[in-house]
Amino acid sequence: MPVPIALRLQRIPPYPFEEIAKIKAKKLAQGAKLVDLGIGDPDLPTPPHIVEALCEAAHDPSTHAYDESGFGLPAFREAVAQWYRSRFGVALDPGCEIQSLIGSKEGIAHIFLAYLNPGDYSLVPDPRYMVYSTGTMFAGGSYYQMPLDAQRGYLPDLAAIPPDVARNARLLFLNYPNNPTGAVAPLGFFNEVVEFGHRNNVLVCHDCAYSEVAYDGLRVPSILQAEGAKEVCIEFHSLSKTYNMTGWRVGFAVGNKEAIAALSKVKTNVDSGVFMAVQRAAIAALTGPQDCVKQMQAAYQERRDRLVPGLNALGWQVPKPKATFYVWAPVLGGLASADFAARLLDQGNVLLIPGSLYGSHGEGFVRMSLTIKGPEKTDLIEQALTGIGQVLRGL
Repeated sequence: MPVPIALRLQRIPPYPFEEIAKIKAKKLAQGAKLVDLGIGDPDLPTPPHIVEALCEAAHDPSTHAYDESGFGLPAFREAVAQWYRSRFGVALDPGCEIQSLIGSKEGIAHIFLAYLNPGDYSLVPDPRYMVYSTGTMFAGGSYYQMPLDAQRGYLPDLAAIPPDVARNARLLFLNYPNNPTGAVAPLGFFNEVVEFGHRNNVLVCHDCAYSEVAYDGLRVPSILQAEGAKEVCIEFHSLSKTYNMTGWRVGFAVGNKEAIAALSKVKTNVDSGVFMAVQRAAIAALTGPQDCVKQMQAAYQERRDRLVPGLNALGWQVPKPKATFYVWAPVLGGLASADFAARLLDQGNVLLIPGSLYGSHGEGFVRMSLTIKGPEKTDLIEQALTGIGQVLRGL
């Protein structure tokens, strides 16, 4: 008789992209030529100078041991501080306000263990990156959903949060530029969030992984630029999207020193830090030439400027995202988002993600990614538009 799994795991739904991967594998096994606009995994290679830095560091035996610092190599933390100072004008103390992460997803999942007791509340956006809700459940907490809608620019209405919920919440999670909607938040909104955190004694957690994936010269802010932010905020960042390093698993958390210390205490009990050679490569990324970031932005912007006008030419009213490599589009034909996505996959050979996978307020939308796997991206976009057009004509 199998040992029953823990109740906490039974509460967690399957990770949605596992199901998408199964559907994709089935279609490919049937010989379908798919255009994959699904999972947002950069298809551009990691810049050569970063790869070279890893190779050099990996040959150094001193990188083969544990990183016993707990917070990350001092040189890595200094590189993060330098990058934040240059990029956002934010001063950080490398000694107590920066924590290395095995990718930002890991840090986001662990901050819930640092702050939530069973029954405590977190405030999470909806639609959302699902780790915000599953992390809450793993910690035994409950989450209150803050609806995001187009009329408010996909910014939550903080005034609509019931006072008793706000008073009993421990964490508030935000993510701008936003996955899945592509929305951006102005500094004025971040000022409101910081004031909310002070007033309600809530730790504000900001997932800033897409800050450098922005278009038309846009420079999005960090929440730490808001006045008084370091007193109530921790921000999570990743090298995954900025430098095409998803598989490298390296990121960092910055901000409130008490929150950094709490996160570090969790981490030292469950992991042994980032491989030091990867940290050295991350230093090369953060302190080296940034032309690769501009090239990344230009590549995704070119795809955006082909895909979105092509969709609109088919009669689909789709706004251009200002940031992220996601296109958030309303479902057509009165279908549920999962049914609409299934029809596009079955009849058009185009894989995208139903908005319902991001929460109840994602229903009625689908998400397309500009990270297109395969050669000749322009041809693949045209192939996708052809397949989508065939489906839309049948609605």
